[in-house]
Amino acid sequence: MEFEPLLKKVAGGKLGVARAAKLLRRGHEHDLGFARVDLARHRRCGVPEVIYCAGKTPVQVAHIIGTMLAARHNVYGTRCPPEMFAKLQGQYPALVYHESARAITLDVVPLPKPAGQIAVVCAGTSDLPVAAEAALTAERMGARVTAVHDVGVAGLHRLMRHLPVLKKCNAVIVVAGMEGALPSVVGGLLDRPLIAVPTSVGYGMNLQGVSTLLAMLNSCVPGVTVVNVDNGFGAGVAAAMINRMAAGAKKAR
Repeated sequence: MEFEPLLKKVAGGKLGVARAAKLLRRGHEHDLGFARVDLARHRRCGVPEVIYCAGKTPVQVAHIIGTMLAARHNVYGTRCPPEMFAKLQGQYPALVYHESARAITLDVVPLPKPAGQIAVVCAGTSDLPVAAEAALTAERMGARVTAVHDVGVAGLHRLMRHLPVLKKCNAVIVVAGMEGALPSVVGGLLDRPLIAVPTSVGYGMNLQGVSTLLAMLNSCVPGVTVVNVDNGFGAGVAAAMINRMAAGAKKAR
């Protein structure tokens, strides 16, 4: 439930205060029994409700999508397997599958107008799914995204040519697996907020990304922020919020 149209109706005498209050309370949350869809998250937190598809059934995800569409909310679902998308598309033909990011989208209202700039730097091709999730998330929150792929420390010269672009960004996400060294390298070359994303990519005792996570947490570069293993979504949200503040401050000047 949007505030402004409702308040205009109250001010114009077309809607009573008690009824308006009831609609507002109902508009904050929709209880499906197995899920409570948060329809006010975008106003409260600046981040819209997002469906984490993994662990849910196609029927459950379909019900959540229907609730969001009925409230005129754009749909964004992360970690959606291809077979789940195939079932959902039968019910929602306009649903879009982003294969690299393993995500689904269906937009019924315009996305935020792109502003500012962030970069998503990816160490290796095996890290691309996490990097794609971060990029798509940030884009849907209004950030312009530059993708820099396959510039890991095994061939560091590949990174150097991208530094002029990275230095213009409001925030930089660095996605890496293995020994997780790339965020420290990039952080030592930039004066931008840097969000490191460890991935579960690696040989032998990689421990599903735990070794990479610990390496990034122990970075000698000050100011490197680290999210959890494979959490491209969380990194995308953080970078987009930093970008939003930076772009807003520049516009105010």
